[in-house]
Amino acid sequence: MSTNFAHTNPTAKADHTFDAIVIGSGISGGWAAKELCEQGLKTLVLERGRDVKHLKDYPTATKAPWEFPYRGRMSEEFYKENPLITKASGFGDDCDHFFVKDADHPYVQEKPFDWIRGYQVGGKSLTWGRATQRWSEFEFTAPKRFGYGIEWPIGYADVAPWYSHVEKFIGICGNKDGLEAMPDGEFLPPFDMNVPLQHIKQSLDKNYTDRHLVHARWAHLTEPKQIHLDQGRGKCQARNMCVRGCPFGGYFSSVSSTLPWAEKTGYLTIRPHSVVHSVIYDEKLGKASGVRVIDANTKEITEFYAKVIFMNASALNTNLILLNSKSERFPNGLGNDSGLLGKYIAFHNYRASVSGTLDGYTDDYYFGRNPTDLILVNYRNLHKRDTDYFGGYTTFMNAYRDQHPTETAEGQIGAAYKDSLSEPGGWHVFAYLQGETVPVETNHVRLSSTEKDQWGIPLLITSVEYHENEDKMTEDFLTQTAEMLEKAGVKNIKKHNNKQAPGLDIHEMGGVRMGKDPKTSLLNNWNQLHACKNVFVTDGACMTSTGNQSPSILYMALTARAATYAVNEIKKGNL
Repeated sequence: MSTNFAHTNPTAKADHTFDAIVIGSGISGGWAAKELCEQGLKTLVLERGRDVKHLKDYPTATKAPWEFPYRGRMSEEFYKENPLITKASGFGDDCDHFFVKDADHPYVQEKPFDWIRGYQVGGKSLTWGRATQRWSEFEFTAPKRFGYGIEWPIGYADVAPWYSHVEKFIGICGNKDGLEAMPDGEFLPPFDMNVPLQHIKQSLDKNYTDRHLVHARWAHLTEPKQIHLDQGRGKCQARNMCVRGCPFGGYFSSVSSTLPWAEKTGYLTIRPHSVVHSVIYDEKLGKASGVRVIDANTKEITEFYAKVIFMNASALNTNLILLNSKSERFPNGLGNDSGLLGKYIAFHNYRASVSGTLDGYTDDYYFGRNPTDLILVNYRNLHKRDTDYFGGYTTFMNAYRDQHPTETAEGQIGAAYKDSLSEPGGWHVFAYLQGETVPVETNHVRLSSTEKDQWGIPLLITSVEYHENEDKMTEDFLTQTAEMLEKAGVKNIKKHNNKQAPGLDIHEMGGVRMGKDPKTSLLNNWNQLHACKNVFVTDGACMTSTGNQSPSILYMALTARAATYAVNEIKKGNL
């Protein structure tokens, strides 16, 4: 299948040839760049959005609340024009520049799906939630053991050393808890567990044998080590303004960490405003030869060439690019011999929360604005299936002092009321669900045959929905969490199911899943396309199942592992 493109910027092929091309500059793309450059590969990173430099491009990082015209909200006109992104967690007028406005890159929702994107160098690593629990062996084996998915081609032992590799570099705070369901890692000291949470933990230990509330495992530098100082990063200041970009480098982002590190090698080229149209497949060589790029501003078309290509555009954009990468060999998308490209899209279940109040402890407070939440480790469907649904869930939990003053006898006026503004109120407790979802073939994305974006690329159609399994999990979470909090003495308990559409979890996964059999998967155990060995997919698109833990650190570990393998294969002459 040949396509005619007008090359308005024809330069010598040698000037556009690299050892490696990385598509995407976010959490996994930054890691691909770091590893490939460190190991001597001349690497091009393609980012469809604008450039963002650490410190320089965090315009709101140190602003006070009163410096924002809407005090964290947006104008009514903005809400009307952007009903999608304004639903995203953490979105506000202090960070809207890190989110894609609704009209900037449309897509077709065959079923409701809220696709939240961040098109800039650094991607969503600037605004991610930063939770970094390791998967356990349970998550890698559960789909096959319980019959709700295909077998992963790797296990925990394959990834464990790469988890350590990543953790040491980016900095993870946490505590070694010795729990089988959430393996320990390489930790910096954790944030404090405040007194009400210590009380709830004691209640859980007393009333249950399988419920473990542990310190947050979060990508924050509580006590930076030399490797972090060498990156130019400093201690987390507990400001909890992370979505603005951190001028201290206190949390991990590719802009503050991996990309500058790669740049120091002299092997990195970052090209912003580069919308990837497709991966170019060479019919004679039987492998990918490069990437076709459209300039986001001028719409000029340029081709870049490399020995290996890493797909790190985020899960749905990676699916989009591969589906659009058509050739005589692959008329339905690059590597799509199985016909499964774009299918088995999955996500995390975030629909439920439980809250309440806890009496006492009014003489206790906490330092700063803790940017982390405690983790109640998954206790469902581990060694055996013990529920009427598949999968497990993480419960995030926290407690905070009420910041709203108590109305005085005079009402909300007078000196007494003003004095109360500086005094914290009672304690509130909340917990929320992050649940595994079962990948099903009908949950898919595909290209529109009629609608295109402003660069002439087909729009992505999302056809993704919840199923009965997620409904059952949600109800179990609400019942169990309310029971646990009640036993701990929490009052005024409220259970809430927000029934939000998929997507707001911002943990989309799948579509280019790993597996042992090319008939049922697209990637092998090294994240290579079965049918095109020099293309690697190491972002969320590669996921065979979702697990219950926050997935970003697994993407980083898989990327570092695959990049090292790719370099070794190049040295052997196999790529």
